[in-house]
Amino acid sequence: MKEIEILMELLENKNSCIKKLTKIGSLKINKIYDIYYTLDKKIKPNIFPRRVVRIRKKNKESFLTYKIDHYNKNNVWQYSDEYEVKLSDFKRINKIIELIGFKKIIEINNTKYTFETEKYEIVVEDVLNLGLFLEVEIKKPSQERIKTQKDKIRKFIKTLGIKTGKELNKGKPELMIQKKNQLIG
Repeated sequence: MKEIEILMELLENKNSCIKKLTKIGSLKINKIYDIYYTLDKKIKPNIFPRRVVRIRKKNKESFLTYKIDHYNKNNVWQYSDEYEVKLSDFKRINKIIELIGFKKIIEINNTKYTFETEKYEIVVEDVLNLGLFLEVEIKKPSQERIKTQKDKIRKFIKTLGIKTGKELNKGKPELMIQKKNQLIG
């Protein structure tokens, strides 16, 4: 499934943001634990692989996802293709992935505060050791150009009245790797 979204750093209090979003719809809270893997032999600093496998624990459910990131000619992330299946045993699939030869890239713990409209999923993400983010995703991507769809997301974000930083054009795993490399280097 094509995933078209925009991620921005949240520049206001989490509770204030959540209060504003409750006017849109009901709140769902999910605890998420993700582990990202690659088959790449070498992982370059600050460069996240374009094809990864993610194992996710979402509350009491588990999922395996194969993700392919797509970039424009200027090497800016545009969207991802995701293929996901529900799992029954998080620990066992984690062990299988490692035995196959996948290399662990990064682990991410976060809490997602999710709201939905007919067209968008709006998520306030509190990511452990990384910060607060606002992510808005189109629920049913159309056949329109990616740029057109992202422009619609940007317009929608402006209507929310939430203080955000600039569009990040990368995901939390990439941001976490960059932060770790800054601490090491």
